[in-house]
Amino acid sequence: MTGRSIIGIGETVLDIVLKEGEALAAVPGGSVFNSMVSLGRTAGKDFPDVPLVMVTQAGDDQVADLVTAFMEENHLDTRGVIHAACQSNISIAMLDAENNASYEFYRDAKAPLFQALEMTYGPGDILLFGSTFAVGADTREQVRRMLRPAREAGAMVYYDINFRKSRSEDKETIRREVEANIALSDIVRGSAEDIEGLYGTDDAEAVYRTHIAPHCPVFICTRGADATEVFSPRARASFPVQRVETVTTIGAGDNFNAGILYGLLRDGIFRDKARDLGPEDWPALVQTALRFSAEVCRSLFNYVSPEFQA
Repeated sequence: MTGRSIIGIGETVLDIVLKEGEALAAVPGGSVFNSMVSLGRTAGKDFPDVPLVMVTQAGDDQVADLVTAFMEENHLDTRGVIHAACQSNISIAMLDAENNASYEFYRDAKAPLFQALEMTYGPGDILLFGSTFAVGADTREQVRRMLRPAREAGAMVYYDINFRKSRSEDKETIRREVEANIALSDIVRGSAEDIEGLYGTDDAEAVYRTHIAPHCPVFICTRGADATEVFSPRARASFPVQRVETVTTIGAGDNFNAGILYGLLRDGIFRDKARDLGPEDWPALVQTALRFSAEVCRSLFNYVSPEFQA
């Protein structure tokens, strides 16, 4: 499977997980980073000729050394890691009684701005981006500076909205930036919480028809333990979610993304096929994604286990 690569663009953080005031774990994290590590543990072994490149800015401290070593251990290509003279990002994930997480983020105010890397792309490549990094005032244009040449080269772009209501910018600004990202994408995933926060409704079909379909052909809406919905020119489908006993939901959406990308790689789906995926294509893709997501909910970690079989 030569001629393909997966490139993730996002931040890295050290996630410290707390419950009832007790520290349960400290693990490298970040939305896109979590997806890429799970891909490293699966596609990295199953398709070793496919580079998995994480593009990120790290600090120059021991946390950054830990994160970079962790990437290498998990089959990720670190050529896209930029080391800056600053402290690494820290996230505190606080679990509630149902093991759902709320977050506090700590970033070095003196850190230099992220710089977009100049990279060569091909029509088999897949770019993954999303979350705060894709809409933040200090990073969104640099991210788009990488997406535009990738699209011109025929690469597929997958966008995870991953909206959070606590952002400092007003909702109208965030909505505008999200829609600018949608316009650069081939597949968009958002949770029911994401679209409710952006558009005041969790009616996925209405949001697809009005806000996504005019710009991007494919929308996947996840709803936690409730059914996942898929919308594309040839498909309208709903997929039940298997009930699992969760240790934490941290990384569930990130790993759903990893499962979709793994399926696109496994099934030989390129950008020109993505918009034409029909009822015969989506079950295998979504079931793979749901298995990735379920696996990560069973542990304290942000990614599937090294033993997980995709």
